[in-house]
Amino acid sequence: MAENGNHPEIRVAEMRRRVPGSGPILLLAGLFVMATFLAWYFSWFGRELSDADIAKYLADEKNPRHVQHALLQVQQRMERGDAGAKSWYPQLIVLSGNPETEFRLTVAWLMGFDNQSQEFHNALLKLLHDQEPIVRRNAALALVRFNDHSGREELVSVLKPYALTAPAGGVLANSLQEGQTVARRSPLARIQQADGKMVQLRSPLPGRINKILKTTGSQVAQGEEVLNLNSDEGSVWEALRALSLVGTKEDLPLIETYANSTEVSARIKEQAALTVKSIHRLHR
Repeated sequence: MAENGNHPEIRVAEMRRRVPGSGPILLLAGLFVMATFLAWYFSWFGRELSDADIAKYLADEKNPRHVQHALLQVQQRMERGDAGAKSWYPQLIVLSGNPETEFRLTVAWLMGFDNQSQEFHNALLKLLHDQEPIVRRNAALALVRFNDHSGREELVSVLKPYALTAPAGGVLANSLQEGQTVARRSPLARIQQADGKMVQLRSPLPGRINKILKTTGSQVAQGEEVLNLNSDEGSVWEALRALSLVGTKEDLPLIETYANSTEVSARIKEQAALTVKSIHRLHR
């Protein structure tokens, strides 16, 4: 006869006494997986929204992801030529004046998809004077679709270094190097004020550091230029394409520096050369 410790039925009984029931654990695991899936599903921008959901999400300014999701869906419908998208135009106009930069820059781009809307045209002209350069740039690009040259100077500025100034006076701390790539909102420097408070200087644009004018330990005054940035390649390419339609002979010397540069990509050189030719044709 087998020993009690080796008897299969006895071993199972002992295991049942020692190991708690797995039912609750499996249930909790299932709920966790379901919660994770639902969180992903409802935050996934690829999920199709109903008309009611789009209107609801556009109004949900406390949830930026909802607004961005709805804006993407509106853009897709506008690209498809869906006339129903016009029902959300009033909400887009409202968002163009929202304090949130992400909303304004997205709406500025979106408005370019309907160059027949006078409301969009008027809103873009206002956004052309936005405090944020990324919003102004998107507005300038969108206005080109309206055959409006008002954003030309903003487009030209994309091809020039962008000056970053000190938001406050104090002692600068900066560990960046010239040529370093930065993303929008990246911290670029810190300034210690006389009262000991630290103020951060963040990049309002994606790009590459062109020149550092103030190094660590320097005393800077509020509004004094600390460094400047060259625009990222995507922005330069878009600006060159737009200038091929609205550029003037006055812009040619700057554009030609890109066409002849050995420091930019072949894609940028090619587009710059095409833009030069286009401007010559437009102003013969």
